[in-house]
Formats: sequence, structure tokens, C-alpha cells
Amino acid sequence: MTKTISVSRRFDATPEQVFDAWIDLKLAAKFLFATPTGEIVKVEMDARVGGGFLIVDKRPGVGEASHHGTYVEIDRPRRLVFDFSVEAYSKDTTRVTVEIRPAGDGCELILTHEDIGDEYVERTEGGWTMILEALAKAL
Repeated sequence: MTKTISVSRRFDATPEQVFDAWIDLKLAAKFLFATPTGEIVKVEMDARVGGGFLIVDKRPGVGEASHHGTYVEIDRPRRLVFDFSVEAYSKDTTRVTVEIRPAGDGCELILTHEDIGDEYVERTEGGWTMILEALAKAL
């Protein structure tokens, strides 16, 4: 059985700034899959439909966690969709959709993650919430 989760956050930045952070190597290395005790040791990104990304986070007591994605849709600054996997935890591929909408003098980001195994739902929701908080700080 799989589930879908959704998390959202408001940003005091333009939709373009928030969107670009997801596909900019230097900014992505500051927030995407970064953990408070881990260290990002590798970032590769080919931000085009059919291209992909690899972000490796080295975590104490766990080792390296490789986050792989393939871009399915890139509609700057509104929507980014990618297939996603973290082989250290599961061989399954899931789908992540990032939607960004103008909101006042900033924007709102809604992230939807589909096809999550039941045992990973809580951890996944907490992880994305932490990532969006880190994104706000990186901006």
C-alpha cells in the first residue's frame, strides 16, 4: 500500500527565486536533502526534462544517502515534477510535484509526494517539512 503526502510553506521571495533554488547547484546543496548533522558531499544536476540529479548526504552513524531524481516536468516558475528514489531506504521510485503560486509579496509552495510506502510516510513528511524550512533560510 502506498500513500500521498502534501506539505506547504509560504516564502518571502518571488516564485522565480523559489523555483530556481530547486535547480541551482549551489542553492540546492544548501537545503535539498541536507540534514542538521549530515554533510552534502556530492551534487550533480542536469535541469532539463529527462535530465536528472544526484545529491549525496553523508550522515553520522548511517553513511551516505544518495538521492536520485529524473525531471519529468519543468514549468518555471510554477511547477517542477520529478521521479525520485533513495536507494538506501527503498528500491522504489516515487513522484514529487512542486507547485509554486504567487501569494501577496511572496509565494506559496505546495509539495506533493506520491507512492510512499506506509512505513516511510511520517519520516517523508517530516523530511520535506525540514527541507522547506532549510530552503527558506537559504533564500
